[in-house]
Amino acid sequence: MTVQHVMIIGGTSGIGLGLARHYAGRGARVAVCGRHPDKVAGLPLLRDGRVTAHACDIADRDRVAAVVAEFAAGGLDLLIVTAGQYTDAAAIARDPAATLPVLRVNVGGLDHAFSAGAEAMLARGHGHLVAVASIAGLQRDYPGGSVYSASKRAAIAIGDAWRKALAPFAIAVTVVVPGYVDTARLRELNGGDASGKPFLMSEDEAVQRIAAAIARRDERCVFPWQMHALVRLFNLLPLALKRLRSK
Repeated sequence: MTVQHVMIIGGTSGIGLGLARHYAGRGARVAVCGRHPDKVAGLPLLRDGRVTAHACDIADRDRVAAVVAEFAAGGLDLLIVTAGQYTDAAAIARDPAATLPVLRVNVGGLDHAFSAGAEAMLARGHGHLVAVASIAGLQRDYPGGSVYSASKRAAIAIGDAWRKALAPFAIAVTVVVPGYVDTARLRELNGGDASGKPFLMSEDEAVQRIAAAIARRDERCVFPWQMHALVRLFNLLPLALKRLRSK
């Protein structure tokens, strides 16, 4: 049986950690990467000798390239990027420079990871790149729209561009576009309780949907359908009504 080699950047928490557990449970060799790998040091997942944790700030191009190259020396079949940065309107109002980490992680960081992953996969003639974006990225741009939404639109576009570029080389690219998922981070951003978010999905269900889309090598996976429908409706609204949306 061939062992799958999976790297997850942003894998120390949330959906990324859930995906790490999913693939480790299926016997894969898994690299869990994040800025603070000590967060997973005591987890049972790390007792599996096939699972390793790596310090990696996705905004650091050189570090990303080094970590990917080191892991890929033993093989790299699947690279998943779940790392993301969110800053709300209040934080930006206090400090306009708060937008910069959002761009460095959600846009620049994704390109760093895909560049390094593609290089390793091209050398082997196969592979699969996956970006976990956000349904916020499906909102059309409008005056007053959030930097976060803009960054996720860019992430979706980056995935689409890499897909076209890598199609001749048997390397797939999947862009995952989820709605609200009940992660610890989402709860933290909402005072400890995210239950008021529309069409909230459990982390486990999100992981299963993402893994299924990856297995099918889908180009894009958007869920839940209800949130997708709401975003489509929002895009049809007059500009004056869009501006009333709270950030």
